[in-house]
Order: sequence, then structure tokens, then C-alpha cells
Amino acid sequence: MGSDNNCIVTLEDLEALYGVVANPSMVKEVDYIHAVYRPFIERASFVVLATAGPGGLDASPRGDKAGFVHIEDSRTLLLPDRRGNNRIDSLRNIVKDPRVALLFLLPGVGETLRVNGTAQITIQPDLLSRFTVNNQAPKTVIRITVNAVYFQCSRSIIRSGLWDDASHVDRATLPTPGQILKVLSRSEIDGDVYDSALPGRLAKIPCINPSLLR
Repeated sequence: MGSDNNCIVTLEDLEALYGVVANPSMVKEVDYIHAVYRPFIERASFVVLATAGPGGLDASPRGDKAGFVHIEDSRTLLLPDRRGNNRIDSLRNIVKDPRVALLFLLPGVGETLRVNGTAQITIQPDLLSRFTVNNQAPKTVIRITVNAVYFQCSRSIIRSGLWDDASHVDRATLPTPGQILKVLSRSEIDGDVYDSALPGRLAKIPCINPSLLR
């Protein structure tokens, strides 16, 4: 234990506290995209991409039509980098540290899929062309070499009520993007103008749920 007897500081103490790993938790992990895991990637419309670099950690939400993360082969995934805010935190990290982790979520499904691997950033013309949507090609494609794939059981989704309508948060009860930017910029950014323009920008995104614009 730690010096105050309340902190775990060794693997031995940690493993003693949690006990033996159940066999199903071990056998579910493979080092390639097994056929039983392919549908989770092919049907997913949302994934969180986690990276690490000298500047810190990043967990970036990525979403598009189901299947937007393409399975190139049993050990390779392709993830197009769509237009965003140009912070490119994930890409900066990958340049310095290729390790990545992905968490796939499927609307209405309790289980999630976790993928770990290493990544490269490519501007290969035929790949950029392959992922063109509405005549807009991504600036880059992230090629991920898989080294671990396993599903996560539904406990966390069930506990959170993530897909339950009754647990959905009323967007009007939270600060708007413009209000946030106005406060953090000390009014250098006109929050009202930002909020007024935002629905128009979002409306250009294919298949967006109109309720999210309010």
C-alpha cells in the first residue's frame, strides 16, 4: 500500500485486491479481427479514439455512417479523419507515439468493442478517394495495425442508462457552445453569433438528427 495506507502502488496489491481474472475475460481477447467481432465494427457509427503523446492524452469522438471504420484485413483498420476544428490532437500524438486504443459503441447495444494497436497517418491518394463523402475527401486516413480485440460486457451501459430515453439529458439544461466560448474567451467571442450560426453549419452534416440542432 501507499504511505498513507489508502493508495495502491504495486501490482501485487492491486491484483490481491481484485482477485483472479475470470476465464471468459481472458479467452475473449484475440490479436486480430475475428469473424465474430467484424459485425461490431461494420455496424458501428461511433468510436472513441484514444492516443498519447508528449503533450498529453487525448480521447477523440469519431462518428459517421455505420461502417465508416473500414476493415482492410484481419489485422488492419482504416479510419478517415473528417473535417473538424484542426486541433488534430490525436494526429499530433500518433506522429510521436503510434499506440492507439478504440472503443466502438453501437446505438441500442449494450456490449462495446475494444481494439488496441498502432497507427500510421497516410495521405495515399486512393485511400483518400475511397473515403470521399459529398465530394469531400478526408485530409488523412489513419491506418491501424491491430494487436488486441475484445468485447466489453454491457454492465456500464446498463448502469448508465445510456440508450434509455428516460435518462436522456435535455440539451436546454446545459450551456450552449456559444455560452461556453463567450465565458472562456472573456467575451472576445460573441456567443450569440456563434450559436446562431452553428445550426447552419451542422445542417450540412449528412444524416444528422435535427433534434441535436436545438
